[in-house]
Amino acid sequence: MTDRRPTVAGRVALLIRAGLIAGLVAAGLFYPFTALAGMGVKAGADALERMPEQLTEAPAAQTTYVYAKDGKTLLTMFYEEYRRQVALKDMSPYITQAIVASEDTRFYEHHGVDAKGVARAFVANQQAGGVSQGASTLTMQYVRMALRDSAKTPREALEATEQTATRKLREMRLAIEVEHRLSKQEILERYLNAAYFGHRAYGIHAAAGVFFSKAPKNLTLTEAALLAGLVKAPSAYDPATTDQDAALQRRNYVIDQMLKMGSITPAQAASAKKARIRLKLSTPPNDCVSVPAEHNDWGFFCDYLKNWWREQPAFGESALEREENLRRGGYRVITSIDPAIQASAVEHVLDKESKDSPFAHGEVVIQPGTGRVLSMAVNRTYSLHQEHNGKHSDRSQRDDIRGNYPNTVNPLLGGGDMAGYQAGSTFKIFTLLAALDAGLPLRTSYYAPERFVSKYITEPGPATCGKHWCPKNSSKSMTGQQSMWSGFGKSVNTYFVQLEQRVGAEKAVAMAEKLGLKWRTPIDKELARPANAAGWGAFTLGVSDATPVEIANVFATVAAEGTYCEALPVLSIRDSTGKNAMYRGRFVAAPRCHRVFSPEVARAATDAARCVTGYGSARGGCGGWGTSEMVYGVVGRPVAGKSGTTDNNRTAWFSGFTPQLAASAFVADPDNPKHYVGNGRSTISKYTVAQTLRDALEGQPELKFTPPSDKLVW
Repeated sequence: MTDRRPTVAGRVALLIRAGLIAGLVAAGLFYPFTALAGMGVKAGADALERMPEQLTEAPAAQTTYVYAKDGKTLLTMFYEEYRRQVALKDMSPYITQAIVASEDTRFYEHHGVDAKGVARAFVANQQAGGVSQGASTLTMQYVRMALRDSAKTPREALEATEQTATRKLREMRLAIEVEHRLSKQEILERYLNAAYFGHRAYGIHAAAGVFFSKAPKNLTLTEAALLAGLVKAPSAYDPATTDQDAALQRRNYVIDQMLKMGSITPAQAASAKKARIRLKLSTPPNDCVSVPAEHNDWGFFCDYLKNWWREQPAFGESALEREENLRRGGYRVITSIDPAIQASAVEHVLDKESKDSPFAHGEVVIQPGTGRVLSMAVNRTYSLHQEHNGKHSDRSQRDDIRGNYPNTVNPLLGGGDMAGYQAGSTFKIFTLLAALDAGLPLRTSYYAPERFVSKYITEPGPATCGKHWCPKNSSKSMTGQQSMWSGFGKSVNTYFVQLEQRVGAEKAVAMAEKLGLKWRTPIDKELARPANAAGWGAFTLGVSDATPVEIANVFATVAAEGTYCEALPVLSIRDSTGKNAMYRGRFVAAPRCHRVFSPEVARAATDAARCVTGYGSARGGCGGWGTSEMVYGVVGRPVAGKSGTTDNNRTAWFSGFTPQLAASAFVADPDNPKHYVGNGRSTISKYTVAQTLRDALEGQPELKFTPPSDKLVW
């Protein structure tokens, strides 16, 4: 069927012959019409011909929605402009009728530029000596919005909205082109998704939510009329003020216009105009500081997600560009946080250490085989408001700086720029894995004296003997012949230093790096260098800093039988079109896993780690006791792990794992590393991990560890 509509050029020619170009331009100018009319008809036509013939419509900024693992529980949103695309069929018919009645009653009659409206505005403006009426159709207004949203520079944004002849001419030409290309319904849908209604609400979805806390399809006549009236001047007609007179008058004007157009009946109009303005205001959450108050503890996980996003090349060339994409890209992000596990972890963390304590007590839970972070709990309130925080624990600073408790946004659990905390004997896992990976069996035995003079030269760390580093055990009862089972179960320092000497400290350091540890302090970076790592004897005793996310993921790798997966805070990411976010041919949210050591090594390490928890090894003797024997009694199913404390109990850790879950908890003072947690807090991480694992696994099948074969036993 032949399209009989005039071409873009034909419509422009009709307007020129009608002598309306000068009037069209003058309708939107602040200077006298005579200054522009001198262009002449030919000049006006020439100016139009030099302008772009087609509107470039860049995707408008849209809100990113972030959900918990269930895909329903909203954590927060990220946006610069609160906006979400809605199809016309999902909007109340009242809003489409109201916007046409208030902004362009001849919308369905003109072809982008309303000649009658131009002439009427021209006469009115001449009589007023300035701009008293505009002549912009809905289509021209949409063009202006599209130019604004697609602007790449401040100058382009200004040109899209400034009151100039050039802007009006460009809008006119592009409006004619848009009408030639799109149907009236398509234009109306795009307009309603782009219009600004005030309160940072762009588009009808945002406006309906902000002012009435409802979906656009549920808007009533009075609500639709109120919103349609805002587009002209959102601030002037804002109904969310103490004086609603202007908003009421504007709403009733829209209702009268709807009546004139025949969209509603006189009875509907009369009833609607009598109605009071009834708002149900809501402030959409934005960023991590806006997580729901009842789930404030999710803020730390949200912050971890945000930092992770900033590192993903799929979302831009730089961290700044990636964050901008998060705020403008309209993604639907299903995160890995499990609300039930998170609630349990928070409960057990706060049972042990209150938010008013200068000591941070936190826990991270990770799923082996995927790396997905299921929980991040800490005894802090995620908040920027720190004016009422407690005193700094370092007396030399408390007059100048407040402590980071109870309120903070510091990444206490990992994912930011904090170095973490010394993990103490937890680091023996790296020496154990390096030794097993080198082929040394679990039965490898050394006599462990109370103090051992190592081959390592004195370095920053614990006790020294002359120029050599000579660590000691925490208890005389550890003296004697030890194997990997008993040495790990009892956490015998002098056994592990000898094992480290046998395999090479550089191998233990390399194992830690392969398992995701990053060196963040200057001294750690220096000692971890290949040229220095071989002499870093104290590494096995945990003098380096690490984050709870890193340590939890180390034990998740052992639980996954040697498959390391990057810590991952998401289950799925879909873009604004509903497609899975991709990077180099793979889903961005897919687990990123690779093998670090063999299943046999993992099974042997697990057998030694069973000695720690009281569960007992499958293939060897644990030496009569372990450092955390209460753990198995609490969990009530196969469990392994490792405790870790530093000199004088500056920090106290425990990491535990089952075949299904791995968790790591710590207690330390993030403000003052020299603030000792004391003996009274040495066991709280053990109970927190045990209780969280017990709760999280309730109702799930009891899976057993696979014992190691003879290859790494004898």
